[in-house]
Amino acid sequence: MSEDMEHEALDGLADAADAYVIDEHVSGEPQRRDLVLGGDDPRDADLEERPQSEDLMWRGRIFNVDRLRVSLPDGREALRDVVRHPGAVAVVALTDDGRICLVRQYRTALGRVTVEIPAGKLDANEDPLACARRELEEETGMVADKMAYLTTIATSVGFADELIHIYMARGLTMSRSNPDADEFINVDLVELPELIDAVLDGRIEDAKTVVGALICDAVAHRLEPAE
Repeated sequence: MSEDMEHEALDGLADAADAYVIDEHVSGEPQRRDLVLGGDDPRDADLEERPQSEDLMWRGRIFNVDRLRVSLPDGREALRDVVRHPGAVAVVALTDDGRICLVRQYRTALGRVTVEIPAGKLDANEDPLACARRELEEETGMVADKMAYLTTIATSVGFADELIHIYMARGLTMSRSNPDADEFINVDLVELPELIDAVLDGRIEDAKTVVGALICDAVAHRLEPAE
């Protein structure tokens, strides 16, 4: 793609985000989008596991772990350990010149620094859109004039119920960052093609960042002028 076409695609990406702006006064969970292929698959009913009991096994600062006894489709019973998480948001912050805001921080679970889009945990009964605005400003010092909902991802469906709601932020102005007391963060601004290369090369491993970057890239390519 030529430089002129790249700028046109980025401009189109910005226009697409503006076209799907969510009213900042709208509250509540984003609408889930279910994949429909010719209607609901009747075979899904044969896969359902029915919870018989649920016990709290461990209570943490951010999440709890419950143990469920479930009835399997064939009538047998099994145990399922499930991480109960309040959910989170993540923000693809796109500058006017087509750069994406990324944060670098040390992740103890992995034992290394990761590169991610800004994100954070939902407070109790917090509106995801309000949370996205808050986390973006706290982590990066950026305030968004417009926010658009992109998608919701389930991060680890095998053992956790965490959902991350991903937004795009546009019309960015600088304020003052205010990370949590135990957060130490560096902020980078990276051009979208460079970020996509890092994703495809495996240098970006954080799931929400991979999804957010690829959505932006897909929208930009769909908006490319036909040859």
